[in-house]
Amino acid sequence: MKAILLAALCAATVTHAQTSWKLATGYRTESFHTANISQFAREVAAATNGQLTIDVAPNGSLFKLGEIRQAVQDGKVQAGETIMTSMVKEIPIAGADSIPFVVGSYKRAQRLWELQRPGMERDFGQRGLKILYAVPWPPQGLYTTRPVKAMGDFKNVKMRTYNQTTVRLAEMLGATPVDVAMLDVGKAVADGRMDAMITSAVTGVENKVWGPIKHYYEISAWFPKNIVFVNAKTFEALAPDARSAVLKAATDAEYRGWVASEAVAQTATRELQANGIKVERISSELETDLKRIGERFSREWVRSVGHAASDIFVPFYFN
Repeated sequence: MKAILLAALCAATVTHAQTSWKLATGYRTESFHTANISQFAREVAAATNGQLTIDVAPNGSLFKLGEIRQAVQDGKVQAGETIMTSMVKEIPIAGADSIPFVVGSYKRAQRLWELQRPGMERDFGQRGLKILYAVPWPPQGLYTTRPVKAMGDFKNVKMRTYNQTTVRLAEMLGATPVDVAMLDVGKAVADGRMDAMITSAVTGVENKVWGPIKHYYEISAWFPKNIVFVNAKTFEALAPDARSAVLKAATDAEYRGWVASEAVAQTATRELQANGIKVERISSELETDLKRIGERFSREWVRSVGHAASDIFVPFYFN
């Protein structure tokens, strides 16, 4: 009888120690970001011997992408993933990785994140959130229906835009901004309403943009990042060894995600080529002009955001 009572007591203790989180993301199950999060969840469960399990909810099934940060902050869900550019109104330095023509490579994108992260952690902490890790999307390239070699070639080009940055960028290039949803790109090009757009090779493949679009230029305009985070009180409620396991798994997920992003970019670029899109580098003349545009964007952004932005871009450019 005593043995039975002891076993029941032990079982109750284990049950009490178990914790389950839901992690909300707006991205589809097949996305490499979601696959990475799912592996992160499995590694946490294994490292904690099941003390902490994380249920990943993709496709915006719990909250829409733009609502996830606030939902985690309000405790409506324990953890989440969103794209950093969706938070720029509330957290301006989240927009650092969307400044065009500044980064240019995964190595430089990593350096930018190293400089951006301390400020993001401070701003997230003020909102009761804890950052786990961040992973970039593949670099944004230029799709066009006809060749472009210099700034003058953008005259009379109708360029797809989807936020204020892309509108200003189109205007600075001398193109005409047009508001076209990604799902409508094929029809817009066929109807002559759009001639160019900036997005990643992955997005181009997912939306099968080949046809009237003939050229893809690897300009690496920017590397937008997704960020994964948890409600700080939820995290602190874990046992110390569970917290350590989560942070270790997050470090591994960040490294793995950056490697996967680069691999996915290369695969998608080859698929664009296989479907008849000419993949090429831009001319040195146009590259120089784009870098000037990037410098102008970054100066304006630093002036608008202030000291926190200087903490990122001064060492980025000069160290």
